[in-house]
Amino acid sequence: MFPAVGMPEMLVIMVVILLLFGSKRLPELARGIGKSIREFKKAAEDVRREIDVTDDK
Repeated sequence: MFPAVGMPEMLVIMVVILLLFGSKRLPELARGIGKSIREFKKAAEDVRREIDVTDDK
């Protein structure tokens, strides 16, 4: 569906992000993304556990 993204493309994406958000906002943005990913993984694990419990009944 999506073409493979190589190193040159990743560098271009990083430069665009740096230009859009600036160097002062990047750490804050990265923390927010990391927190969102952790919360999503936790919620997915909770759903997986709930499905396993209902399957055992």
